[in-house]
Amino acid sequence: MDHEEIQKRFATLTTAHVADACIRAQVPVRSAPAAMTAVAPGGRVAGRVAPARHVGSVDIFLEAFENAAAGDVLVVDNGGRLDEACVGDLVVLEALAAGLGGVVIWGLHRDTADIRAIGLPVFSIGATPTGPLRLDDRAEYALERADVGLWQVGREDVVFGDDDGVLFVPGSRLGELFALAEKIRDTERRQADRIRSGFSLRSQIGFADYLAARVQNPHLTFRDHLRAVGGAIEE
Repeated sequence: MDHEEIQKRFATLTTAHVADACIRAQVPVRSAPAAMTAVAPGGRVAGRVAPARHVGSVDIFLEAFENAAAGDVLVVDNGGRLDEACVGDLVVLEALAAGLGGVVIWGLHRDTADIRAIGLPVFSIGATPTGPLRLDDRAEYALERADVGLWQVGREDVVFGDDDGVLFVPGSRLGELFALAEKIRDTERRQADRIRSGFSLRSQIGFADYLAARVQNPHLTFRDHLRAVGGAIEE
């Protein structure tokens, strides 16, 4: 799936829809830690991962840009460090000039006001005025894999980000996950419209029936009931 199609399909979805689709498809839900948020509120990003492990110098990012395709998202692994910023306004401006779709940082950024003015979506776990404090040896796979929280991601992955956070999914399952996410979105929109029209969610999903059935079968779960009636509020 090319960059334009990824952008188009995600435009009417949220990361929550995609996360629920992962559960339906039995794909691991690889969410970045909750501390990772958009530098500019309302920021959204969607694109293939261009990984880069930061070791203290900006050249790793410049090299990543050399190899990236239009619409890719720079995913920076700085180990979640809280003592230094690894990305500033010049890197973000260069990413924009190189045609990237955004920057996701497992670490801190700086130059917040300038980054917001640039307009390229940037996600990080916070800001500090301090730049890199060291120069470490570079791993052979520095431009192939990046760790973000508990997860390792690579060029085969796609990253999504919005007000709920950042999520990584395998590119090989993207079409299936988009189709499921769109189905979940449509079901939830119908449910919301009916609530506004005076039909409670409890009546829509037959909650009273579920309570009665649970008396007969204590092992019946709410999710089993939702699957039976076509509800989508939990996955």
